[in-house]
Amino acid sequence: MFCNQCEQTAKGTGCTQIGVCGKQPDVAALQDLLIYACQGLSVAAHAVDQKGQHDEATDDFVYAAVFSTLTNVNFDAGRFPALINKAVELRECMKARAASLGASLPATPALAFAPAADIPGLVKQGEEHAINAVDPNADVQSLKQTVIYGIKGVAAYADHAAILGKRDHAVAAYIYEALAKALRTDLDLAAWVDLAMRCGQANLKAMELLDAANTGAYGHPTPTPVPIGHRKGKCILVSGHDLRDLETLLQATEGKGIDIYTHGEMLPCHGYPKLKAYKHFFGHYGTAWQNQIKEFAEFPGAILMTTNCIQKPAASYMPNIFTTGLVGWPGAVHVGNQDFSAVIERALALPGFTDDLDKGEVLVGFGHNAVMNVAGAVIDAVKAGKIRHFFLVGGCDGAKPGRNYYTEFVEKAPADTVILTLACGKFRFFDKKLGDIGGIPRLLDIGQCNDAYSAIQIALALAGAFNCGVNELPLSLILSWYEQKAVAILLTLLSLGIKDIRLGPSLPAFVTPNVLNFLVENFNIKPISTPDEDLKAILG
Repeated sequence: MFCNQCEQTAKGTGCTQIGVCGKQPDVAALQDLLIYACQGLSVAAHAVDQKGQHDEATDDFVYAAVFSTLTNVNFDAGRFPALINKAVELRECMKARAASLGASLPATPALAFAPAADIPGLVKQGEEHAINAVDPNADVQSLKQTVIYGIKGVAAYADHAAILGKRDHAVAAYIYEALAKALRTDLDLAAWVDLAMRCGQANLKAMELLDAANTGAYGHPTPTPVPIGHRKGKCILVSGHDLRDLETLLQATEGKGIDIYTHGEMLPCHGYPKLKAYKHFFGHYGTAWQNQIKEFAEFPGAILMTTNCIQKPAASYMPNIFTTGLVGWPGAVHVGNQDFSAVIERALALPGFTDDLDKGEVLVGFGHNAVMNVAGAVIDAVKAGKIRHFFLVGGCDGAKPGRNYYTEFVEKAPADTVILTLACGKFRFFDKKLGDIGGIPRLLDIGQCNDAYSAIQIALALAGAFNCGVNELPLSLILSWYEQKAVAILLTLLSLGIKDIRLGPSLPAFVTPNVLNFLVENFNIKPISTPDEDLKAILG
């Protein structure tokens, strides 16, 4: 086993015995094999694309299959053989289609790969096709892995958008081209830099689609106070990212005397008008994904995991946890087809909260639409010198030491600065009372990690208002990363030419010194240092 796709990888180099995330070697091999199977499919699909044709169902499959290999999604080895075999089945369909169109296919073993008949055989094949063992040039390999990991993030957002009916084949077309090219060893560094920047642009399109999907289905988020305590009654906790799963559960529990709470990145869902209209959609419980073992053990109801962020469930709450969609953990009950009756039954059987607890509120709902509605006041405050600087402090949270930097940074940011935040990195400081500037809250929660799209739209609007480039704005990006969606977002920011990003708590293990030097020279990307040093460097 070798896996270095996340920030917490063992010793800062790679997990070789078992994943820090809990991933077993067999699952790691099966995930690599699934990527390889999707690469073979991509070779054929790219050839069909070149003839001006494509298949929407194949696009949706690839999004879901690649997403299932992202960190903290599916740890259940038994779920991967069907995906691998489906990828090969679709590959054969695409090969036949390519032939009928007169499209030529390159000579690559991935087009002839035949899956083994059992899991041990598939695991052996996966070990032979590990993502990290493709190219003899270390810098090319570094960029290949950056692109593949970025694609995993793109696929996640594209999958969410497709579930809500929003698609653009240009996203899948890029994925096919890049995954197909990742099988080659004849492309130089310049070609891989280009593919990395195009990965960022594909992710921008995927996030735009997801923004349109979420706001089209549930309305534009509006500033909303969310209780972080609880009230007496039966309860279900929803974690992950998926809005449709939450809506379906809200519909299924209406009138049943069950309150619904969010956990982790589901917190911003309280800002969507259609979702917050449900009276039993009560509040938020807990913090970020890495604290779930303690927090879930103390939750007195059922727990539904949507999309990624699952950790190994403790025995104390294993009977209470349910997975859905692409999420999987061996031994956890998996519910499909939007049927959450088992979750509801478990919630009714458990005691629920036996008292009321008021722990205050936090504000959510500052997406690009809400911020643009008060853009005039923001611009006036900047021009009047009331707002000196904006900091986007957000990204992934995690358990690795060093993330207290982000809490301290926000606490030490001067009173005439505004903190924009998104993703689960906000849980380092989401309940801080930072006050306001002329009625504008100093802490603005933009939303989930995919709502980096909102942050980009806000930055572009401000740049337009001040007639300058984004890099000339009084705006600094202080980002934390953990998994592959963060890689995709970083590539998006770089593809837009955004510079001077501070990244932490550590740099990716798959980035070689030469690739890092390229990022420093071209984008002035830098690691975080200390809050005091970074604030002084930014503000003077």
